Amino acid sequence: MGKTIRICAALALSALASTTTFAQAPQGGGGGAPGGQGGRGAAAPPMPMSFFITGAPKGDGANYGGIGGADAYCQQLGAAAGRGGVTWHAYMSTQAKDGAPAVNARDRIGAGPWYNQRGQMVARDLGTLHGDTVDQARVGNALGKQLSLSDKGMPVNGVGDMPNQHDILTGSRPDGTAYPDAADHTCNNWTSNSTGNAQLGHSDKQGGGNSSWNSAHQSAGCSQPQLVQTGGAGLLYCFAAN
Repeated sequence: MGKTIRICAALALSALASTTTFAQAPQGGGGGAPGGQGGRGAAAPPMPMSFFITGAPKGDGANYGGIGGADAYCQQLGAAAGRGGVTWHAYMSTQAKDGAPAVNARDRIGAGPWYNQRGQMVARDLGTLHGDTVDQARVGNALGKQLSLSDKGMPVNGVGDMPNQHDILTGSRPDGTAYPDAADHTCNNWTSNSTGNAQLGHSDKQGGGNSSWNSAHQSAGCSQPQLVQTGGAGLLYCFAAN
């Protein structure tokens, strides 16, 4: 009888030790790298920012001193956000004038993909950014209030916010090309705060019966007050072109 009791006690102690060892074992794929989840290792770092909306306007309406001045403003804000090592271009078209050819916004921004300040992809390539084909339009881009963030990673005021600032200067048609007619769609190629109009996109893809991110409607004019009146502030889309 004594021998039987000793055997049972030994078995009980062995079971208790096994249970304790299991309870103390690392969770999430035992034997994986420290800090890994499920044995998969550490998550990949986020992609660097290659797209943003200017968090503040330059303040002189649509007059940026030309498209070069708009690029310089994007470059300035991109550098301040820690991404000065790439070439930033404003998503803006210019119209043919005084012998100079038109410039298409879509031809200035590289090939993609583009990521916002949080490393989230907003568009895979030029085709899906603009919906060039039926299939690319079906895939679409991810632009909108939640992902079209500023250089500081903040959403831009849209429909329902005070003030609404979703009108973004583009001067472009929905396919990202310049207007070929004689009307002024670019506030004299981004040099005027007094004459002409600017074609605008909606950063939140809402409002006015047109949800286009790059070609929703025209501004009331080119001055800062007129851009504010229309529903904007003179903000720009900025893309890393390389």
